Amino acid sequence: MHWTKKQLSTLAVVAITSFMGTFLISSVNIALPAIEKNFGMNAITLSWVVTAFLLSTAMFLLPFGRWGDLTGIRRLFKTGVILFTVASVVCGLAPSETWLILFRFIQGVGAAMSSTTGPAILVSAFPPQQRGRVLGFSVSAVYLGLAFGPFAGGLITQYLGWRSIFHISSVFGIITALMAFRFLGADDIQRNQSMKIDLKGTLFYMAGLVTLVYGSSQIPEAQGWLLMLAGLFFLLVFWYLETKSASPVLDTRLFTKNRLFAFSNLAALINYSATFAIVFLLSLYLQKIKGLTPRDAGMILVAQPAIMAIFSPVAGRLSDRIEPRYLTTLGMTMCTSGLAAFSFLDEGTPIWLIILLLVWVGFGFALFSSPNMNTIMSAVERPQYGLASGTAATMRVVGQIVSMTIATVFFALFMGNQAIESVADHLFLNAQRWGFLVFSLISAVGIYFSYNRGAIIRDKIHPNQRM
Repeated sequence: MHWTKKQLSTLAVVAITSFMGTFLISSVNIALPAIEKNFGMNAITLSWVVTAFLLSTAMFLLPFGRWGDLTGIRRLFKTGVILFTVASVVCGLAPSETWLILFRFIQGVGAAMSSTTGPAILVSAFPPQQRGRVLGFSVSAVYLGLAFGPFAGGLITQYLGWRSIFHISSVFGIITALMAFRFLGADDIQRNQSMKIDLKGTLFYMAGLVTLVYGSSQIPEAQGWLLMLAGLFFLLVFWYLETKSASPVLDTRLFTKNRLFAFSNLAALINYSATFAIVFLLSLYLQKIKGLTPRDAGMILVAQPAIMAIFSPVAGRLSDRIEPRYLTTLGMTMCTSGLAAFSFLDEGTPIWLIILLLVWVGFGFALFSSPNMNTIMSAVERPQYGLASGTAATMRVVGQIVSMTIATVFFALFMGNQAIESVADHLFLNAQRWGFLVFSLISAVGIYFSYNRGAIIRDKIHPNQRM
């Protein structure tokens, strides 16, 4: 195996970008109590520091995927890296919580540009027989960011302040931008007049996400429930429009005609909806209830993503030999039991038990993630690989938003507009307990979709996999 300098540089640029996004998410979670104290934020506003980034990423992931096909994936990738870097700089300089949330939203737009085009750039730069390997490196970078973020974020927050997390991310961004302009080159675009963006459907998709997520922060007020219902209605309209569109941003036929693809994506959506808020909730729990420093909380929370980073490649290789749905179902079952156990956390829960549960859930997620992605890619034909990858990424980000939305709903119900720092411990624990109970129930539903998706036939879609 011999890779050219350009191929190695391309892999490095995409891998560093993949690392940056997840590193920032996981490290900012650790810094949340410090950010709350700095700006005097309440629990609901604090959750928007995370949600704003995820919301904008989800809003623009699908349309940017189509836009990249029209204008050039390398150009869009470079623009995304620049926007992400500039937003990181201004996040570190934000004078108030409102500006920080706005800058985080802009940062998510840049992340959407680069994350939706990165895999496509890798696929175009390497021969078919090496694509799985290089995409594996990119996925490993994602998990390394998740694993390194809590530990580094805790150290940075404790000794340099939370703003330094964004300053360091901007340095990564500058390096990546320079490498991108130096090595990625220009796009060779073949204009196709039939390729368009379904603007009407895209607008309903964006409106649905915004109203759904914002409505969750207004609960228990009546307008909160109305906004969430409106959000669901907009998303249903989006689905209907996509089924009728000649150039959809989401190919609904893959969900209605291909059971293996549909159930695997639904399993991914459910898994991320159930597990993403774990670090968010436990970061607050460890610092508020257990009284740990950001550094010590980060060292504990690194257990879950570290296990994911170690065992995900192993699970991926196993899924080439063992039917993937057996691995994913076992993984989803482990996640479900771990989430249920987290609902029993209280003031007296020993740290070793928390670490053990994080390891358990991390191992379950590792068994689920790589085999599930293998199934998604095996459920479509080669010309649909890019579409399948983009759809899976959308399921991941939307699931992350759902997870944060659920956490926000329980914060609103139990704590209202109070700051987490000042709220009574029992109220926080009640909100956390109900959050984890709901997450475990959601994950239990995912076991059904994970097992009943059907079996895969290597390199070919079996007729029984069709709806």
